[in-house]
Order: sequence, then structure tokens, then C-alpha cells
Amino acid sequence: MSNRRIGVYPGSFNPPTIGHLAIALAARDQRGLDRVDLVVSRRALGKQVTERPSFEERVAVLEASVADVDGLGVVVTHHQLLVDIAEGYDVVVMGADKWAQVLDPAFYGNSVRARDRAVAALRRRELAIAPRSPFEVPAGAELIVAAELDGVSSTGVRRGRREWMTPAARAFDDATGAWSDPGGYPR
Repeated sequence: MSNRRIGVYPGSFNPPTIGHLAIALAARDQRGLDRVDLVVSRRALGKQVTERPSFEERVAVLEASVADVDGLGVVVTHHQLLVDIAEGYDVVVMGADKWAQVLDPAFYGNSVRARDRAVAALRRRELAIAPRSPFEVPAGAELIVAAELDGVSSTGVRRGRREWMTPAARAFDDATGAWSDPGGYPR
């Protein structure tokens, strides 16, 4: 039996940002993890289907973003619910905005009972939650992440904040316009 501690950080990572990497590294270091898997669902719950860049291209950019970082990996899943994605992992990593979604019954067919079962299952694992204004972080679950990363998001990148992209994402965007010029993609 292995004593390795593994964390799971689900997301769409469209595109991967410096914030995503900072959160994954904070979880790895602060929770004593051997590895953190950045897990991408083939169909992200609560997100529109993204056709461009393609799923395969996005996964390749994410893999390139973590290729030289010890203790970070990329996993693809068909699962959508966080509780299903987290199966088999020791620590569940997310931002406080994602935790707010976990608590929202709308993601469980508006069933408070289903939501409560999922939250109880998640709480059987250790939580590592990055602060994100204005959302709350459960006591004991907070990750310490640089305050200037609070607003960093993939949505912000798609709205023009290219400096928030990982270097691999920026290189792909420079070559294709995938996020900065989606109407002209691919160049």
C-alpha cells in the first residue's frame, strides 16, 4: 500500500493561468502532497461546450504548462460532478468560487438532499480551497495564495488579460489566436 498523498484539482483550464499553477503548487506544498492532478472533464458541468480551441488542444496546452513542474500532472475524465472526480484522491483542490458552486443545489437538479450527500462525501476528504472574493472558505480548508492572484481567471484571459496565461498557453495563443482572437482562430 502506498503512502503517497495525491490531490485533485478539477477545472476547465481554458486557458490555464498563472493562478491555476499557483493554487496547485500551494496545495502540493501546504498539504504535503506528492502530486496534484489537474483534472479536465470532457464535458465540464455548468460550462458551455467549447469547440475552439479543441478539447485535445486545451489538454495539450495544459500538459505543456505543467510539464516541467515537479508534482503536477494532467488527467482527463468523463465525470462531471466534483464528488465523482474526487474519488480515490486524498485532497480536493479548488477556488472558493468553485466551492460556492458545490454548495449550490442547482448543480444537483435543485435537490438539497443530493447536494448534501455530495458535500458530505467531499468533506470525507481533505479540502484545499484558495480564497476568491467575495466567496467564503470553510474553516481549516484555506490555502495561502498570493493576494494579487485573487482575480486571476481564464475568463479574464479571454477578456484580454493575456499576462495571466501560463507561458505555454501564451505561446499557443501567439501562434493561433485561440483566446485573444477566437474569431480569427486558427491563424
